[in-house]
Amino acid sequence: MISYKPLQKLLIDKEINKTKLKEITGLSSATIAKFGSNEYVSLEVIDRICESLECQPVDLIEYIPKEQE
Repeated sequence: MISYKPLQKLLIDKEINKTKLKEITGLSSATIAKFGSNEYVSLEVIDRICESLECQPVDLIEYIPKEQE
């Protein structure tokens, strides 16, 4: 499973809320909502966030093996 907990931590550290993330990335509310429930987002979305927040994909996602879910 892919988890977006690192993204949530990054947003807290940078003091950016989901509304601000939506504004700076141009992503839709529906796409932003997917992060809260660990739903699939495309690499294009990850790329846009990395570009906007000047970070790496590892700063946004982590892999959790099924036995640890």
